[in-house]
This record gives sequence, structure tokens and C-alpha cells, in this order.
Amino acid sequence: MTADEKILEKKLLIKRVYSTTDIFQIGKENSITFFDRFVNAWEPDPDEAAFELAQALSDKQMEEAFKKHPPRNYAVFRGSNFTFEEGNLTPKGSTEKILAGIGETEKKYGQAATAVLKMMAQAGGNFGGKEHEEASQLKVDVYEILEKLEQLKVVVPSYKGEGYREWRMLEETLPLIREELGMPMLERKPVAVSPTIQTTLPTGSAGTVKQEEVPPDPLEDERKKIAEMQTELDTYLSDLLKNRLYDTVKFGKTFSASTVADYLQRMFGEMLYLDSFLSIIQQYSICDVEIVNPQGKSGLKTGWSFALFGEPGTGKSFSTRDLILGIPGGKLAAHGIPGRNRYCGGITPARFIRIGQVYVGRTFNFIIPEFNDWFRYSGMVDVLKIAMERGEIKHELHREIIGPYRFDSFFTVNYNTAVMGQGYAVTIGDPNFNAIEDRMICRLHRMTKERYEEIAQSQMRLALGEVNLDKMAKQIRDHVTLVYAIQTGHPLVRGRFKKKPVMITPEMYVTVGKAREAILKHIPDSMKFSARLEHNVVKFACAASLLNYFNDDLDYIAVSADALGRAIRLYVEEASVRSKEDFKPEEVLKELYLKKEIG
Repeated sequence: MTADEKILEKKLLIKRVYSTTDIFQIGKENSITFFDRFVNAWEPDPDEAAFELAQALSDKQMEEAFKKHPPRNYAVFRGSNFTFEEGNLTPKGSTEKILAGIGETEKKYGQAATAVLKMMAQAGGNFGGKEHEEASQLKVDVYEILEKLEQLKVVVPSYKGEGYREWRMLEETLPLIREELGMPMLERKPVAVSPTIQTTLPTGSAGTVKQEEVPPDPLEDERKKIAEMQTELDTYLSDLLKNRLYDTVKFGKTFSASTVADYLQRMFGEMLYLDSFLSIIQQYSICDVEIVNPQGKSGLKTGWSFALFGEPGTGKSFSTRDLILGIPGGKLAAHGIPGRNRYCGGITPARFIRIGQVYVGRTFNFIIPEFNDWFRYSGMVDVLKIAMERGEIKHELHREIIGPYRFDSFFTVNYNTAVMGQGYAVTIGDPNFNAIEDRMICRLHRMTKERYEEIAQSQMRLALGEVNLDKMAKQIRDHVTLVYAIQTGHPLVRGRFKKKPVMITPEMYVTVGKAREAILKHIPDSMKFSARLEHNVVKFACAASLLNYFNDDLDYIAVSADALGRAIRLYVEEASVRSKEDFKPEEVLKELYLKKEIG
């Protein structure tokens, strides 16, 4: 391996285990001149910063940096010169181990193992939905082969859901694996070394530098993405209106929050269903319809953001990404509005703030798999607070001014964190947590024995095909898409249906007030949550009532007793968690005579 190739490997390693904030700090501490022109840690391009650091640090300096700055202990790196696993950096490559793992797997599974490896290598190292479909022709247990390759350090898991998994080859191991399989080598990707110029270090040309084209404008790329999502919505809606409109309206006449809850309980069980239920109700909320009172406008709208907190493996991704977008290969049908959920896996907060400019005047839902990582970036907390509040964003750098622009969209986020005690206040040691807690509807996940059992049972039912999800999932998706189109005035439905506000009444607030009194009576000390919780609960009740759009011919949608009851349950349970569980939700619900009605 040439010196330049070793620099590339160090660059991949640094970027894998450190955030841009960490790279920035290490660069400043080591007096690397590249970092002198930046004031904030998120200004440098992540690729560029990692490359400059790799180029400047000796192996010894890098080892010292790893000791001083704790890297991401969950990251994995298996290069020719360095290995990083379980939080430990080793100045020794993994080449021999990977080649041995390939040989052992091929010896045990024969041509099937080779076919799986080539399938992944041809797909850029990934084994996802498309590869699952292709592998079904092999007539072998592909999961068993991939689990063996994972055990032998050849591949790593990239996604784990209920009854469905994906794997990938690490970027640094893909060339080695292709060479071992006798496949042609891929062209090396450009490495960023300045904001406007890229260089490529070609194989066999040590030290040779070649200019490449400037990377495409991220805003232009995002405009294309928006156009694609708009086409997805328009195509789906057109097909619905042409082929399923009568059936969707008929379905909607008896549809309610209870229908969705019963459906999800049959699928996932009493403990797991509520997170998925909240995800589906949030899909209705993002049409952001006006909430009115008998006297006129209230100043409120139905839209709200949703956050799931807890340890990895507790079902957060399944309840958000999988349920809304679907699992490739037919394992789980999509339930969300087509073309209105922007998945943000791999996007940094800095890129998000930039691309947010092209969403002005548009309402989308941003699904963020690891929101906790976004708060690691220096200078981003205040900007993210404004984004969660759907406010006006302006961020000034010494080289660039972003905005001002108003962010009109919502979030569905997962926040991975260790669960150490009772309530959010103990669970979340992150000082930024209050920013999220007050601005979103939150749910806390603990891996209890009961949750583990329900996850295992749910995985088994899905794997064995014991639950037929397709019909109801399609009906829900059709219904939420049609309601969204009506309430946002989509041109394809304009004039066919009437946009309806949601009506709140004094009687509704009497019910909420009784819940508040019961909660306060059970809290021994001072309040540990803000009035925004009650505000979000009202929004939830209104969003859940949007499911009743076709139930009558009124000019407005009344908040249903069903939706209000479920909102009160959410209010009581969240108040308990945010109060360090000073009281048991069941006691308050029993006092309110709601347990039987909304359980």
C-alpha cells in the first residue's frame, strides 16, 4: 500500500469514528493550518476536514488523539493498516481475518456463499430489499449465510428491524472482497481537499493529483429530490382517484382512531402498538389543518413532531421508518403518505440547514434515524430549536449566510440513549433534551422483559406470515393520502371535496382540565414539565379526529370522544414519565374513569 493510499484509509477511519466537531477540535489542538480559517466546528466539509486531519497526523499523533477524544464506540473499521472495534483502535489491519472469513463461509455453504458475496459487491457492498428478492432464487437460508459472514467479520449489519435485516460491506473492505472474488476493481471516489476542487489518487499512481469537477450544488440536488417526491404523490393520488376513490370514501365512513389501534394491537401487541399508532396519527397531522373554536380561529393547527427515546433494539425504527416508508421486499407495506416523508439517514445537520431553504412554503415530514448525533455538532442546537418550532432560520458564518427562511415542515426522530433510571430527567443526561421534550410529542422506550417478549412475538408473526397486513395497510395509506390531499388543496381533488377545520369546544377543555387536576394532585413536588405538553396533547386529539373526515357531512370535524380519550391517556402517561414517574398513570386514569374506555 502506498503512502497516499494509507492517508485515504486514515481519512475513512477518522470520518467513521468522529463527528465534524471532534475532527475540528483535534485539528485545532494539533495546530493544523487548514482549520485556522474556520470559526465554527460545522463549517468545514466533513470529507475535506477528515482528509486534512489524516494527511497531517502521524500514526502516533492519531493514537494520542484517540486516547484524548473518545471515538464513537459503536463504529467499526477494518482496513489494511488499522482496525477499530468495540471502542478500541489497533494499528493492525484486518485483511487476513476477512479473507479467512470468506474462505470459511465458502467452504461451509459453497457456491451459495459466493453468490451472496458477489450480489453484495455488485450492489456497492449492500444487501437490502433488491438483494433479498434476488437471493430468494438461491433456495438457501440467506440469513444464515449473512449471519455467518457477520460473525467472521466480513460484513456488518446495517439495519435490524422486526423480521427483516440488512447488511453491508465496509467501504474499506469492498475492494479487497471484490479482488478475492475475481471481480474488476472499482474506480476510486474523489477525495475532497478544498471547497471547490477535488483530487483523485488513482491506483498505481502514488502522489499523482488530478483535478475533478466541482461537486453538484446540494440545493439543486434537493430540488430534484422534491420533484421526485411530488411525482410520487401525484402518481399515487391519480391512481387512487381513478381506481379506489369509492372504496376509500366508503372505508372512511366507519374509520376512526380505534380502528387503527385495534389493527396495530393485533399486529404488535398491547405494549408495542402505541408507538406505531402515534406514527400513523402524525401522518394525518402534517396536513396542518386549522383548529377552530365555536367563536372562530384558535391560532392552532394540527401539525406536530414526534420523538422516540431509548436504547437501540427497542423497536423505534420499526415504529417510524419501517411503518411509514415500508420494508423493501414486501415484509411490511408502507402506511405513510407517499412523497411526503423525507428520510434523512446519513444527512448532517449542517446539510439539513442548507437544504431546508428549498422546502420554504412546503410541508414535509423529515424522518431522522439518529437525532442525537445532530446535537453533537457545535453551534447547531439553537438552529435546531428554531426548526422544531417551525420558525425563521438564519445562520451566519464568516464565509456564508444561510437564510433567513421559514421552515414549515415537521420531524419524526429517534433519539438513541442509554436508559438508566426513571423518567426522562434521569434517562437523558443530554442538556439539549429539554429542547426536544417541549417541542415534540415524546415516547420513552425501555427494554423490559414484556417489551422484549412482544418484539420477539411480533417478529415471529411477521416471519411466519400469520398476520396479513397488506389490505389494511393499503386502506390506511389510501385514506391518509386522500385526506392530506383534500386538506392541503391538492389540484387533483380541488372542487371534489371541501377542506374542513377541526372544531374544539369548551367541553373538551373541561375534560383536559380534569386530567390536569388529577395529575397535579399526584405530583408531590414542583412541576417538571411545561404547559407545552398539554398544548401538544390537544393537537394530537385534533389530528386523531381527522380520521373521521368522511363520517358526516358537517363543514367541520368535531374532536371525537375516542380521539380525546386517547389524548388524555397520552397526557397522563407523558406527565408521569416527565415527572420522574412520581405517580403511576394507571392510578390517574382509573380516577378519571378512562382506563376501560381507552385501554
